[in-house]
Amino acid sequence: MEAKMFNSESTIRHDGFEKLYNLYYKPGIAFLVSIIKDKEEAENMLQDVFLKIWLRREKLELDINLQPYIFTSLRNIAFDYFKKMEKSNQMKLDFLERMKEPQDVNEESDDIVKTQVNKAIDKLSEKRKMIIKLNIEEGKSYHEIAEMLRISKNTVKNQLIKAKQHLRNNIEYPIVLT
Repeated sequence: MEAKMFNSESTIRHDGFEKLYNLYYKPGIAFLVSIIKDKEEAENMLQDVFLKIWLRREKLELDINLQPYIFTSLRNIAFDYFKKMEKSNQMKLDFLERMKEPQDVNEESDDIVKTQVNKAIDKLSEKRKMIIKLNIEEGKSYHEIAEMLRISKNTVKNQLIKAKQHLRNNIEYPIVLT
């Protein structure tokens, strides 16, 4: 079946690519969902892998069976997703730790930090303010925030990334010497 998807120069044609995508869509989604447990993210990942295949279609060796290549790519993108999630969770924990009142910092430096945080948060758009407050102050998940605000989970994720980057760039944490 795969042989018909390519032209004589052994590159993927548009109609062949569509057939290839349709052939691997359901098994690819099932494979990713079994790993990451999130169908929406699995669909995004599958599209990313097939976009890379399409962009690299001139360079790919098509004499080989594409199934191992596709599933290895899907596995790798799933593992990259877990690495990003772990890093994001660690950044969240680090941020929360920074926000806690250190035992040996006086009230004046604590007020300075709170003022910096509030000023940085005030510079955010209303939507980002709401999303970051729901996530950090109320501990809401991406899914809960998405449902509350009637936006996609990816929008929540992207807005939080941008908000946290803004806060990191606009808050100077005082160094405490003991």
